[in-house]
Formats: sequence, C-alpha cells, structure tokens
Amino acid sequence: MERPVTEADLTFDHTPETESDQSFENALEKARAGDRLTVADAIELLTTGTDVDGIDRRRKEQVLEAADRRRADVVGEEVTFVANLNNNVTTACNVGCLFCNFKDAAHTFEADAEVETAGFTKTPEESREIVADAVERGIYEVTSVSGLHPAFALDDEHREILEAHPEPKEINYKPPERYATDPGTYVEQIAAMSVDGVHVHSMTPEEAYHARRGTDWSYEEVFRRLREAGLDTVPGTAAEILVEEVREVICPGKIGTEEWLEAMEAAASVGHGLTATIMYGHVENEAHRAMHLKRLRDLQERVDGAISEFVPLSFIHQNTPLFEHDVVSGGASVDEDELMIAVSRLFLDNIDHVQSSWVKYGDEQGLKMLNCGADDYMGTILSEEITTRAGGTHGEFRSFEDYVEMITSIGRVPVERSTDYERRRVVDPDEPPFGPELGPKADGTPLLTETERADRTLAADD
Repeated sequence: MERPVTEADLTFDHTPETESDQSFENALEKARAGDRLTVADAIELLTTGTDVDGIDRRRKEQVLEAADRRRADVVGEEVTFVANLNNNVTTACNVGCLFCNFKDAAHTFEADAEVETAGFTKTPEESREIVADAVERGIYEVTSVSGLHPAFALDDEHREILEAHPEPKEINYKPPERYATDPGTYVEQIAAMSVDGVHVHSMTPEEAYHARRGTDWSYEEVFRRLREAGLDTVPGTAAEILVEEVREVICPGKIGTEEWLEAMEAAASVGHGLTATIMYGHVENEAHRAMHLKRLRDLQERVDGAISEFVPLSFIHQNTPLFEHDVVSGGASVDEDELMIAVSRLFLDNIDHVQSSWVKYGDEQGLKMLNCGADDYMGTILSEEITTRAGGTHGEFRSFEDYVEMITSIGRVPVERSTDYERRRVVDPDEPPFGPELGPKADGTPLLTETERADRTLAADD
C-alpha cells in the first residue's frame, strides 16, 4: 500500500521569493501610492518581506494601515451585509477533495446502501418550502452550493443524454431511482428556489461542469438554461487556489484553473453577476496566493467588472482529510488572515468590495478584518452547513440586531445591501427593532422571533 503524502513531502515550483531588486519597502510604497501591484509586490506584502523569516509585526501593521486607508478611499465608512439564506441541496459527492468535510460518500445515499448516510438531499419541493419560508421572514438572497450528486442532471434533455451514455460510470452518473431521495435536476432546483423575486446565487464552476458532463455543450449554454430557470448570480467558489500544483494536492478530481476561469467568463457572458473567492491556509504558500489574486484581477478585466466582491476563506482544518492524513497540521494564522484581507484590498484594484467572514473568523476577529481592508460582513445566513461540518464553531446565524451592534461598536455605519450592491439602506442604530427592508416581503421586522433565537442558542450550546 502506497504511503499517503504528508506535509513534509510537499515541494512546489512556486515559492515566496521575489526578484533581487524587489523589496518590501518598494512594494509598500506602491501600495500606499495606489499603484498597480505585481505578483512580486503581493508576495512581499503577504510575507512582510522575503528578506526576513516569519511575520514582521511592524511591517504587518504598515500593510494593514495601507489597506484600511485604501478601503476608506474606495468605499468609505459603510459596512454592508445582506439578508440571506443558505440552502445547500445535497452533501452527496464522490469527487474526493481533501480539504472538504461537507460531502458524504455518494454511494451511502443509495436506496439499498448497507450504511445510513450522515448527509442529506433535498427534493425541489423541499427547497422551495425552505426558501419560501425565509422569503416570508424577509430574506432576499438564497445561496446554494451543493455536492456533485451522481443523479444530478442539468435538465430533462441532459438526463436523456446521460441515460443513453454507454459508460455512465465514466461520467459520474447514476439514475435517480437508485437513490433514496431524488434531487431532481439543476434547472428544477433553481426554479424551485426562485420564489417571489428572491435573488438566487448558485451554480459554481464545478457544479456547471457537472451540469454539462457527457455532452459537448458549452458553459454558455449551461448558464443560459440556468438563467432562464431563475439563476441570478454565480458564486466564485470551487476556486480554492488557482494554481495547478496546489490543486493536484488538495483537489485532483476537480476542474482545473483554466476551466474554472472559462466557466466564470461564460457565466458573465450570458448576463450573470459573479463573486470570487480564495480558500487559503492549507498546503499553499504566499506565492500561490499572489498568483491567485493576479488571475482574479485579470478575470475581472475580461468580464468587464462582473465580479462584485472578493471573499477570502480561511481553511478550517479540524475535520478534513488534509488534517486527518497529516498533510497539514493546522490552518492559517491570525497574521496570515489579516494580511490576506489587506493584500486583497491593495492588489484587487478593480474589485470594490472585500468580505470578512464571521463564519470563518468569528465575531471579534471578523470585526478586526473590517479595519484591515474589508468592507462587507457577509449575511444573516439562517443556516450554514459547509464550514460547520468542517469543524467551524462560529455559528450559523447573525441577526440585524447583531450586525448593528457589532458594526457601530467599531465606529462604522451599518448598511443593508442587495446582492449586487446596487440597493443600500443605512440602518439607524437608534431605531430598533432591526430587520430587513429590501426583500420582496420584508417589512423591517426581525428575521427570527425572540423565542426562535433562544431556541437556536440552546441548540448551539447543546
């Protein structure tokens, strides 16, 4: 039996070293002046200088200060958030990404499986009921990111093609009747979640790849059909690190960098807005992070500004195969988290909004990120499953009251926003109760009653 790779075995062609005439001071001066940064500059800032080992705290504070000033220049003192719901359809997946503990082995979902699955699959009808209830409460965005269930097809036409394929295993397909719960098609799920004008944010490049497997359809065709079903914007997750030598370690079964970029461009070409992410703090180094930022900045130019926000996602390691197999010993440090936010703000000069994730960082550190270059503080979520299943401990819901209290505590202005940032409402901290007003059925009342919030708190404590 071959010994699994460990942290000590990893070697990469790209390492955090810059040209001999490059220095931290030069990179910092360019950042302060608002000049466009190079990959070498980003490496200097992310490492606080390749001429020193570890993080230099004085230099780090200089980078954070420059990023905070840039944030103030670009977006001012507002901190935005959105009233949203996470409705992930299924955890069934057999891609085998080593950073993930959201998935459950797809075969355990089969009707005749000998073991009971630990995961879930929702029918389109169940998704519609969940979203409809949340819209009644006042949310106006539903985010949905799911495992690659073998029974998923784009639509009925795609199902016929998959059924006729001579080697269904080669295209990761099994018919829905093999499973205890039928997830329906992607089109059916998107249409089901498109309730009463809610904004549907779904279908990552990886899911789009799954929705065209076994065909010669373009990504444009896939996203066009999804748009007709009700899809509004596309989350730029599944990006992880857009460098192949890293992807070969953490997600060898996933689409490659170029195909991820191709899918994102296709989504934008048919009218979808986009977001972008990085998932860092595992096996990659600062050079990989800088290269990733460069690919996103270039993408934003090609899609004519379709990317509304950048979301750094700090790797949660506890329950993941990377940690369990000793490929990594932990996640990113607090210093790395702060520098990732700050350098993102300084490098991505064509993306206005940088998000701080309270799910990844927690409330206290999440607020600190708002002074490191971030200006958006996620959303209410109502339900969060991906990070929680990976070992995250920072909860699954934030109320408008929470947002107002936290944002005003650091002297900033709480602002309710739409998904695309086009609609905004400044929330007056002196006029409670606090609830969403931008949704199709929002009337300013809190999303959860006091009893419901108390019940959730008790459940979390248990």
